[in-house]
Order: sequence, then structure tokens, then C-alpha cells
Amino acid sequence: MPLSLNEIRERARAFAREWADETSERAEAQSFWNEFFNVFGVNRRRVAVFEQKAARFSGSQHGRIDVFWPGVMLAEHKSEGRDLDAAFEQATDYFAGLKDAELPRFVLVSDFQRFRLHDLETGERTDFPLAELPRQIGRFGFISGYQTRTYKEEDPVNVQAAERMGRLHDALKAAGYDGHALELLLVRLLFCLFADDTGIFPRQSFHELIAQRTREDGSDLGMWLGRIFQVLDTPPEKRQTTLDEQLAELPYVNGRLFEERLPLADFDAPMRALLLDASTLDWSRISPAIFGAMFQSVMDAKARRHLGAHYTSEKNILKLIGPLFLDGLKAELDRAGHDEKKLAQLHRTLATLTFLDPACGCGNFLVIAYRELRLLELEVLKRQFATQQSVLAHVQDHVLVDVDQFYGIEIEEFPAQIAQVAMWLMDHQMNLRVSEQFGENVVRLPLKKSATIVHGNALRIDWNDVVPVETLHYILGNPPFVGSKLMSVAQRKDLLAVAGTLKGAGILDFVSAWYLKAAAAMQANPRIRSAFVSTNSITQGEQVGVLWGELLRRGCRIFFAHRTFRWNNEARGVAAVHCVIVGFALGEVTPRQLFDYEDITGEPHRLLAGNINPYLVDAPDVLLQNRSKPVCDVPGIGIGNKPIDGGNYLFTTEERDAFVAKEPAAARWFRRWLGSDEFINGWERWCLWLGDCPPATLRAMPEVLRRVDAVRALRRASPSAPTQKLAETPTRFHVENIPDANYLVIPEVSSERRMFIPIGFMTPDTLCSNLVKIVPNATLFHFGIVTSTMHMAWVRTVCGRLKSDYRYSAGIVYNNFPWPELGDDDKHRAAIAAAAQGVLDVRAQFPDATLADLYDPLTMPPALVKAHAALDRAVDAAYLAAEKAAGRKPPKLSTDAERVAFLFQRYQALTSLLPVEKPKKAARKARSTVAPFKEQAP
Repeated sequence: MPLSLNEIRERARAFAREWADETSERAEAQSFWNEFFNVFGVNRRRVAVFEQKAARFSGSQHGRIDVFWPGVMLAEHKSEGRDLDAAFEQATDYFAGLKDAELPRFVLVSDFQRFRLHDLETGERTDFPLAELPRQIGRFGFISGYQTRTYKEEDPVNVQAAERMGRLHDALKAAGYDGHALELLLVRLLFCLFADDTGIFPRQSFHELIAQRTREDGSDLGMWLGRIFQVLDTPPEKRQTTLDEQLAELPYVNGRLFEERLPLADFDAPMRALLLDASTLDWSRISPAIFGAMFQSVMDAKARRHLGAHYTSEKNILKLIGPLFLDGLKAELDRAGHDEKKLAQLHRTLATLTFLDPACGCGNFLVIAYRELRLLELEVLKRQFATQQSVLAHVQDHVLVDVDQFYGIEIEEFPAQIAQVAMWLMDHQMNLRVSEQFGENVVRLPLKKSATIVHGNALRIDWNDVVPVETLHYILGNPPFVGSKLMSVAQRKDLLAVAGTLKGAGILDFVSAWYLKAAAAMQANPRIRSAFVSTNSITQGEQVGVLWGELLRRGCRIFFAHRTFRWNNEARGVAAVHCVIVGFALGEVTPRQLFDYEDITGEPHRLLAGNINPYLVDAPDVLLQNRSKPVCDVPGIGIGNKPIDGGNYLFTTEERDAFVAKEPAAARWFRRWLGSDEFINGWERWCLWLGDCPPATLRAMPEVLRRVDAVRALRRASPSAPTQKLAETPTRFHVENIPDANYLVIPEVSSERRMFIPIGFMTPDTLCSNLVKIVPNATLFHFGIVTSTMHMAWVRTVCGRLKSDYRYSAGIVYNNFPWPELGDDDKHRAAIAAAAQGVLDVRAQFPDATLADLYDPLTMPPALVKAHAALDRAVDAAYLAAEKAAGRKPPKLSTDAERVAFLFQRYQALTSLLPVEKPKKAARKARSTVAPFKEQAP
């Protein structure tokens, strides 16, 4: 058992007294260092060697290191009064002869009466006399095991550790040791390596057993590991008195980690070397919250190439747990101050809170939540016993928060095992914090409690079987990011099993199932509060009406949310994902906090909200209908043309020219063809439009007839009855929308990087595909409104997404948008039209630039930025004038959040008297009708 800090201090005082008068390096240096290590309860022979031969950078070919602990510390000793600067230079001179894994972090030089400790990682240097050693023992946490660290996500030691374990995994798997046995073996080795460097085991005892007792060819390593695991699972009173002395030093761990008997693994010399290589790392530096998911990635060679891409960063976890529970507990601690009764009550609360992560992976959320809860408890203990330290004779009895307050469900076995162990590792790290604070050793061995991590499908099992729902306080986590159209058959069945009879559930993303199941748990226990990280798709587009319509019906309300931010773990190969965090509960919870991002890669700013609606806006809980008509008196919007031609009527410029060379008469029947890509990026495509072609003219063009025949054959072969019927009119499109005057073109999909969706006017001689929206009869006024920041704020909030790109829709975006109620106000209409013309005029100044060029944030011309700013002023002025004319208080319109909050208020007022539509059925009817353009005009 490691020594307590109090005992280490007493030993340090005795050491300082004993060596107070020593001066001769040659006579007593080795005894000095043996006893120095003994101060910390560490057998020097176990960790360090004297007079290690090593090459040098300069001077003689070789020298001898006085004291060498590979990978940790190098010490150089001199007689009293010698130059310690020279001693440090001599110490670092030996680095030339060391392997990378052996290079130390600390260099310690001494002349008996003085110590100088160099931390080569931080650059910190500490000098103190021998007499001050008792007060300086905290600086030697790397020896005693009482080393508290600040863990950094980018710390390379996490990657190095995962890579070394990955190589060992691959070697074992290649040798035929695979599956459950391999997974559990790796988890056990993780625990042992961590325990070896953090005081759970006697220092370096596991490494020493492997290095000293197993054969170099590795032939008996598997047997030794099996024996070690047996000992770790055996209480001291049940061990034989004849047990090997080194094995007997190992503690009884319990916790069922070493209970299962595994088949013995057959190692060879290279595999043994891999394990020893892993054991040379300083595992006390490993972060359980980060390393767990990295460790999981060793099971997947492809994933390992992007180590770090699969963990949830601590920063993002804190964004969730802060407003969910942590901020409230910290506020309660502030209110308690040093009041003993209030502190005792808070302490009891901390010890009774229960947490469930129903998609816990490697336990990142649980680990960080547990750490923060323990840190709060530590502060409570410090305040409770600040003036009565003697009360804490047994500090461990006062530590009440434990891992058994945490529950998780994970569908894969290996990460579930990692989560279980990661909680124990974090528990030990927090025990070290308590030990350091109060000077008494706190080690929870044997393990009596553990987090409950269930290996199973969270959408199929009853959460009440994992944790009694009536005892639960918080549900949290980061469920899988799988879009509705990307789900596997099994995932879709899981989702629908949870959704039950919910109408429209087929359009929901996979994560929605966790929201619905959490809501059911909250209905059983209204005290529960929940928060999930999700893709922002659940707060945009059609999904909102389905998912949040049901959640609102059940009484759920959002009490905090992070609006869209980029999910970024600073990891190699990580994909960009746009996320939100939503905290919800039954009934009203205050304060309501909305975290907004001016830059989705930056830091949020916190806003207090009156209400947070499902679109994550401070506005009423309204749900946008998928409307077939606009809520305001504006031109209708429709899709472009949908040929269903198998590509027979569509041509590139080169293909068109080649076709016309064969069939010159066809030239007059070609019209320019635009989809989103062609419109934004300025490249040409052409359509062979034969809807107006007379029969005699058509028969005179054999190459054209071959195309018509191919289209008819394609449609006849379709499994769709409506498409088969289209074979009767093969020269016509499935959907035709051909305005007879200039019209607006709005790309259906556009990059989220742009401040504005590129929108423009088009002449009727150009046909548009169904990948753009078109607005016939639109004026400069209409162009100005839909090109404004006011409209873009609405788009960014409510539109659906294709990956992270804007997906502009008629039913959700355009038809629900509240236009300014100007009536006969020609002044503001004219001002908007003039500003809109100004935008078009600036575009015309760059005839060689595409819309992609003009609206790229990096290449947008300053003159165009200025023109849009003028347009925004005109549009904002129109809305403010309309509100003033109606006798309403003018809104603030300085941010997207303020703009959209105002627009939702206007939407609610505009739609309060409108009938509820059933747009989907009508839309299907329109799409299946083939008729002349005038009958289908918006």
C-alpha cells in the first residue's frame, strides 16, 4: 500500500536530519539515493539503477549516470559545494546515449545539502536546501504517485499509449488470439499499466514482474499474466503463504475485473517487447476521459490511422454538463459558503445524484461528470474541515461520492469494458487529489463499488432494468450521429420500435430515438433532466414538427441549448459535423440559457431567454408547417423541371455540339439547363426540350427520335405506375415549370460557408432543373428580401441540411417566412428595390466571376459586401417601419438570434387564424400530374 503524504513528510524530516552533515559524494552517494527513494516508500532497485553506462554528446565517448530511472528521472550527484549548473550539463550530456523511450522528464542534481529539480517538459526549475525537503515533497509526485495533473487533449502521450497498445493488439490478433478474450486482456493490461505508475500497485511492480521474471522469448509471458490476474482477483487472506514474494505484493483489486478466466495468450519475443515498450510510458499522464476512446480505436486498424477522431472532447462535454447540473451545484456551493449545515446538506445531495448515459461509448461523459462531482465534493470537504483537520483522522470515511452513482448502456462490448475501467481510473485520480489535500492515503482497494455499464442495445432494453428510473436524476450523452437516409435496416427498426405510432417518424434521424426514450423516462419520473449532443438536423427542417411536436405534447421544454457549432476535437482526420446541445425537462426550468455562436468554430456567448423553442430561438414554441402556399401575399414558389429521361435529354456543351453536327435541325430545340451546381459555378449544360416540337418536325430528326424512344423505354421499364404512364408522352417532362417572363432562381443546396445564398434572375429561354426553386413574377423587391440577412437568418435556423449545407425548401423556408407588412408603403419597397439593383450592378462589374467566386467568404469583392450591407439596411428599415405603423414595439435586429426571434413572433401572429394544411398529399398529387405549364404555374 502506498505511503500517505503525512508519513512521507515524516520520513522526509528524518532523512533531512540524518544527512544534514554529509559532504562526500564518493563515500555515501548510493546510500543517500537509496534512502531518498525510501522516503517515498519506493524501493530504488525497483525503479532506478546506479552508474548506468551511457554515451555522451561531448567529451569522452562514454560516462556513467549516477541514478537513472528510464523515462522518468536522471539524477547527478556531487560533493558539497560543487557547481550544480555543471552537474545539470553533465546530466543532459548523457541524453545522446539514451533511446527515445528512456529520455527522462525530470533531471535532479544534488550535493547532499542542496537539490535542484528540472522539469524538462514545463521548463520549470526548483532550488531548495535539504532542510526544506519535507515542504517540497509535492514536487516529487512522480516518485510517490501523488501527482495531480492537468490533462490536455493534445497531450501526445495519449496517442503514444494508444499506438503502442495498438501494435500489441495487432500482434496478438495475427497470432490467433482474438475476440472477447483479446478485448478483455487489453482492458486488464490498461488497468495494470496505469496502476503501476499511480500508486495502486507498488511502484513498477507489474513492469518488474514482466521484465525480470518472464523469458526473453516470451514463451511463458501468457502464463505469468494469467497468474498475475489470478492474484489480483484473490483476497490476501485466501492467498497461499508460499505465494511468490513479488506476486504477493500485488493488491487485491476485486470489482470483477479479473474474475473471468481467459485462455492463455501465447507470446513471442517481439510481442513481449511490445508490452515492455508500452510499460515504459508514464501512464499517470494518461487521461481516462480521452484515452478510453483512443484505446477503443486500436481494435480498428483503419480508425487507428486517425487516432483522436473518435473521442468526445472534454470541452464539448463541459458545454453539456455545465448547464445540465454542474453550474447549479456550484451556485449552491457558493450560497452555502462555510455554513456547516448547508455544506452537509450539499454533500448528501452530491452523494445521492444518479446519472445515465444511454449511449456511453467508452464512458467519456460519465468520467468527466464523475470527476467534476468529486472536485465539488473535495471543495465541500475542504470547507467543512478547514479549521478542524483533526476530525479527518480517516478522510476516506468522509468521501461519499462514488462510481456506483453512474450508469451507462453501450451496444458494443469492448467500449463498455473500457468505460467500466475508465471510471475506476478516474476514481483513483480523484482519490489522489483527496490524499494530497489532507495528507492521508486514500485508495479504494479492494474495489467494492463500480459504475453499472450494461452491454446492450439502449433502444431495445428497458432503462429501468439498468437503473431504477425513480432514483434517476440526469440523462446525458452523445448518441450516434446517423441521418434518416443513412440508417441501416436494423437502426431504422430500432427507431420505429421507440417511436411507435408517431406519425412521420420515418423522416427522423437516429438520435431522435434517444430523445423520445428519455422523454418516456421523464414522464415516469418528472424530476429527471436530460441533455444530448446531436446533429443540428433535429432542430431544422421537417424533423422539428415530428420530433418536437411529440416532445412538446408530452410536456418537455428546453431549458438550455447550444445553437449550431462545429464539432471539432482537434484530431487528425476528424470529419466536420455541425452540432447542437439540447437540455430538456418536463415543465418549466429556469433560468433558460441559450448559447449562441457568432463563429461556429469559436466560443459561445450566453443569453438568458424567455423561452427556447425547438428551433433553438428565444421565441414561442411554434412548429412550422410544411405549407403549400406562403403565409404572406407574395409570389408562389415552385421547383424547376423534372424530366425522368435517364439523361437522354441532357447534354454538356461538347455533347450538344456533337449531336447538332449529326442532326443540325435539332439546334433550335436546345435550351440552356440550370441546376444548383450549374447556376452557382457557372458551367453550361443544355436540355433538348421537345414539348413544343411539331410531330412532322420531330419525325424529320432521326437522332432525336432515337432519344425519344429511349426515354419511352426507360419509363415503361420503371416499377412505378405513374412513371409507366409517362411513357405515353415521352417528349414531355414529369414536372414542367417554364415561366414566360424573368423569374428568380434559388439553389436548393448551397454551402453553409456563404453569408448569402447566391440568388438571381433568369430569363424564360433557360430551363431549370428540380434542384433549384423558382419564383415567377418576382420583382426586385422580392429579390431584395430573399437576398437579405433577415431572410438568411431565417434560412440558417429553419432550413434542412444536406451534410452541413443549406437545403432551401418551399414548404418550410419560403412559405413560412414573414415578409414585412408594408401595405401601400411604396417608399420602403422602392428603397429595397434600389438596393437590390445595387447588388446586381456590382455583380455585373465582374463578368468573369461565377456566383461561387462572388460569394466565397475569402473572395467576395468589398463592393459586393458594401452593396449587401446597404440592402440589409433597407430591409431592416422596412420591417421596423411596418412594426411602428402597426403600433408594435420595434424589435432589435442586430444578431441572427434577435432577427429570428422577431420573425417567429410575426409568424405566430400571421398564422394564428390560418387553417392547418395537409401539404404532403397535395404535393404528391401535383408531382404526379403532367399538364401544360400554365396549369401548373405557382
